[in-house]
Amino acid sequence: MALPLRFDGRVVLVTGAGGGLGQAYALAFAKRGASVVVNDLGGDHRGIGKGSSAADKVVAEIRRKGGKAVANYDSVEAGEKIVKTALDAFGRIDIVVNNAGILRDRTFGRISDEDWDIIHRVHLWGSFQVTRAAWDHMKKQNFGRIIMTSSASGIYGNFGQANYSAAKLGLLGLANTLAIEGKKSNIHCNTVAPTAGSRLTQNILPVDFLETLKPDYVAPLILWLCHESCEENGGLFEVGGGWIGKLRWERTLGACVRQKNQPMTPEAVKANWQKICDFDNASKPQRIQESVGNIIGALSQIESDGGISTNDTSHAASTATSGFARAIGYKLPPFSSTYTELEAIMYALGVGASPKDPEDLKFIYEGSSDFSCLPTFGVIIAQKSIMGGGLAELPGLSINFAKVLHGEQYLELYKPLPRAGKLRCEAVVADILDKGSGLVILVDVYSYSESELMCYNQFSVFLVGSGGTGGKRTSDKVKAAVAIPNRPPDAVLTDTTSLNQAALYRLSGDWNPLHVDPDFASLAGFDKPILHGLCTFGFSARHILRQFADTDVSRFKAIKVRFAKPVYPGQTLQTEMWKEGNRIHFQTKIQETGDIVISNAYVDLVPTSGVLAKTPSEGGELQSTLIFEEIGRRLKTVGHEMVKKVSGVFEWHITKGGNIGAKWTIDLKNDSGKVYQGPAKGSADTTFILSDEDFMEVVLGKLDPQKAFFSGRLKARGNIMLSQKLQMILKEYAKL
Repeated sequence: MALPLRFDGRVVLVTGAGGGLGQAYALAFAKRGASVVVNDLGGDHRGIGKGSSAADKVVAEIRRKGGKAVANYDSVEAGEKIVKTALDAFGRIDIVVNNAGILRDRTFGRISDEDWDIIHRVHLWGSFQVTRAAWDHMKKQNFGRIIMTSSASGIYGNFGQANYSAAKLGLLGLANTLAIEGKKSNIHCNTVAPTAGSRLTQNILPVDFLETLKPDYVAPLILWLCHESCEENGGLFEVGGGWIGKLRWERTLGACVRQKNQPMTPEAVKANWQKICDFDNASKPQRIQESVGNIIGALSQIESDGGISTNDTSHAASTATSGFARAIGYKLPPFSSTYTELEAIMYALGVGASPKDPEDLKFIYEGSSDFSCLPTFGVIIAQKSIMGGGLAELPGLSINFAKVLHGEQYLELYKPLPRAGKLRCEAVVADILDKGSGLVILVDVYSYSESELMCYNQFSVFLVGSGGTGGKRTSDKVKAAVAIPNRPPDAVLTDTTSLNQAALYRLSGDWNPLHVDPDFASLAGFDKPILHGLCTFGFSARHILRQFADTDVSRFKAIKVRFAKPVYPGQTLQTEMWKEGNRIHFQTKIQETGDIVISNAYVDLVPTSGVLAKTPSEGGELQSTLIFEEIGRRLKTVGHEMVKKVSGVFEWHITKGGNIGAKWTIDLKNDSGKVYQGPAKGSADTTFILSDEDFMEVVLGKLDPQKAFFSGRLKARGNIMLSQKLQMILKEYAKL
């Protein structure tokens, strides 16, 4: 059996706790270890009179049973005094149950100002006062649970209770906002609409019926919603007699009844009334952003095509389907992506590469002997097709960018990306799928270096709320996600993201303010700016490259991911990996919460034999090959003398087209010296990186080595001063 829910160390304040529901709550909390403040003014159900006996009796019962409790007799309008009682007695306040209430039932025409005002002062104003007094204390301790008590009268209306209904629905609006504002401080606020026997209902409901609606049948819901393990926040629940149900809003898809540059008329509203009120395929909005987004989407439709019904009738569905069908095969304007080593390094840092990891040096230091672009930099080359607003030009589609999500990503490399380059990109809408709740647009992007295809991306873009048009749900053009194996992972790697991770990653070209502007993030429904999905994508790929390919970028073939949940900067990413042949299945979690943020993902690797097969013979077609061979011949006669003067091993990385074309070693430290193709058979004292062309310029005396070094054309690491001896010796003995 599950462990009992305990409240040891928690301080609970229950208003209106002298009888009925409040008494049941207070006794239940105390029984499970909480310290309880029993508040009750002591008046009747109309709010007349006051006294201490009601609260005192409940406190006495709690203490008699071994619990901790104190009484408070203030009106809920004096919220500060009530909360002060909790602080003075127990030193803190953790839970507030706003339960106090009265009735002044009158038909609408007979309600007096006093009847209206006192109901709102006790129910709405009183709950506000008590909660506000506790709010800052909850924020400081990073914990709070708040209950607002609404009513079926507030939700549905009830004859003779206009004042009560208005106040009770007002409490729901207050609770919904507190749930949003309190979430980041671990303060949860929920609303209950109980039906139970109490001082308010004892003269309304039959006695027999009251027995079946004991307050004890409501209290368990209150305790669960207030427990530290309960994640429910912003919920509305009806409860009574042992039954509990959750409520939510529902909204029709509605209809646009205005056309561009035309007046909106009541006749147009009448003509569309059936569509406006049709709850088939209704949406269920949960945040104000979804409400505003729907209006923005309607405005976009009006501007683009004169006003289209968003209701899912057969005519509307066929019209919409034929509309977006025109976008399939649409070619977006071609564009070029130019990058240098700076952009490649900035991207690597953005996806977590760090000097603290020696394996990452090749991605963040241009002087590294095997400096490389991370394979996933390929998405940066192609992303302009999505980030540049090109989707807004698709024929037959009106896109509300506030409701666009990046659903999945596929990247395939045909050869390693050069350390710097200029690629031409061509993008096309491969297909559009209708998933019911939205449309999926597949955008294929092909990136070329001159006429050679370097990489291919498929962006899966999800348009929330645009589905239900009757279009096809599947396509053979989709690069499908694949479920992970049903066994423990073969390897797990973790990386903690920096609080600055999103701010750093956005420098690679994704300028969406959602990732840096707290106000914008809040408008989108997030507590704070979130990390880019493609940033998490880069972290995961880096883990796999390290774990299964020894960070060899030539081993990387393709990656496919599905984005599942957002990540906040500062959270720890945990990549779980399963190896099956040359395919590495993986999923990525947030270590702190266990939430899966990338699912059904894989990386395909090139087998080692395949890498060797694709690699041309080192040194072939390089002019520098002839020079190194000549140096080797000269060393046979003067090598012994040069070893005495130099005593160093020099490794040369000769590049062609941005990639390493050959490695040579000149050993002037051991025996009588020698030159051989390949990396040093030990450790090199100095390593040089330069292009084949620049090497020849240096040899012919047309390029000064020092100027080449300071201009970045020649890169060197290790014992740089030793290279001066090499230059002198080569000039003196080799006569090159």
